[in-house]
Amino acid sequence: MTNNIHIEVDDDEQYDKMQRLKDKHGLTWRGLLVQGMKRIEEEEL
Repeated sequence: MTNNIHIEVDDDEQYDKMQRLKDKHGLTWRGLLVQGMKRIEEEEL
């Protein structure tokens, strides 16, 4: 089963910043989200 997440960004600038970060680290959109999740979990420890 595949789950989907749809995210609205505030504007083109925010989208472009996310796109550049994703590309810089060679991630997919899923990978960018997972890396963000891992970082938040690490901060909670």
